[in-house]
Amino acid sequence: MDTRIRSLIDRGLAIPASPLALNRQRRLDERRQRALYRYYSAAGAGGIAVGVHTTQFAIRAPSVGLFQPVLALASAEMDALDAKRAEPLVRIAGICGPTPQAVSEALTARDLRYHAGLLSLAAMHDADDNALLAHCLEVSRVMPIVGFYLQSGVGGRAFSYAFWRRFAEIPNIVAIKMAPFNRYQTIDVMRAVAESGRSDIALYTGNDDNIVCDLITEYTFHVGRSIVRRRIVGGLLGHWSVWTHTATRILKICQACAGSPDVPAELLSRAIEITDANAAFFDAAGAFAGCIAGLHEVLRRQGLLEGTWCLDPKEGLSPGQFNEIERVYAAYPHLNDDVFVSEHLDQWLK
Repeated sequence: MDTRIRSLIDRGLAIPASPLALNRQRRLDERRQRALYRYYSAAGAGGIAVGVHTTQFAIRAPSVGLFQPVLALASAEMDALDAKRAEPLVRIAGICGPTPQAVSEALTARDLRYHAGLLSLAAMHDADDNALLAHCLEVSRVMPIVGFYLQSGVGGRAFSYAFWRRFAEIPNIVAIKMAPFNRYQTIDVMRAVAESGRSDIALYTGNDDNIVCDLITEYTFHVGRSIVRRRIVGGLLGHWSVWTHTATRILKICQACAGSPDVPAELLSRAIEITDANAAFFDAAGAFAGCIAGLHEVLRRQGLLEGTWCLDPKEGLSPGQFNEIERVYAAYPHLNDDVFVSEHLDQWLK
């Protein structure tokens, strides 16, 4: 990996997990897809993740065939955006499936100049640790890997501390995204990396239900006779695919407060507000069935997307979710970035 990209990842970035822009025919809307990437760059994001859960795993279905086209479109748009930025966008490609599929996707991402692959293990529910680690090692030979602890509510599986301890020994791991939505399992990853002796694995939150507290907490572990301190440096989040301009500002505040004994009470209150908003967007009440459509609804309100359509016609907002999004919009007007979007929307849609 280019040392400049590596230093950006290590510093800690806001990386939105990009949704998929579709038209009424549920086909790729290239103009609005490009507008999303322009929005994220202008909003201060340090990278963009494409082909991940928020982009819809169904892009890989032969009947859809959008995995390579979407990654290619995003790469081309990021080329154009990088030409106007002081720092390049870090490009993360989602990688999933059994080993042959995952290796093939990693090769595609590498050829399209992505910097790292976010490796989902959701397709390997029945594999033991040895098989999982062999799979991860094989994919890491193609490109740098970001480990991914995906919550069970959207298809992930539980992993032991022992798995993450061995995972941290794979040389080409550059980061881990922790998104189990579970404090115990998050600590498993943090402790495993601390006890591995690896200081070159950046730790990112994907816990959309605990974003702020993840970012301001210093984790302390006794390793032998030493004390190892680690913190979560940034976020790779579906939640940050909306209200992104506000999210990047909150990340900077959290980074400034990280490990401090004087965390402002206001920031802790903001943490609860963000979690409440996330419950509406991700449809926590509906067991996350409307998590993608909920994000689409926020972007639709802002004019970035035309509608909330998903590739699966059966996938949409859950009963009551629209009203919940209305509620958090009214309750927390300081969290949205509607004014910022309205000021630039026409430019992004050109």
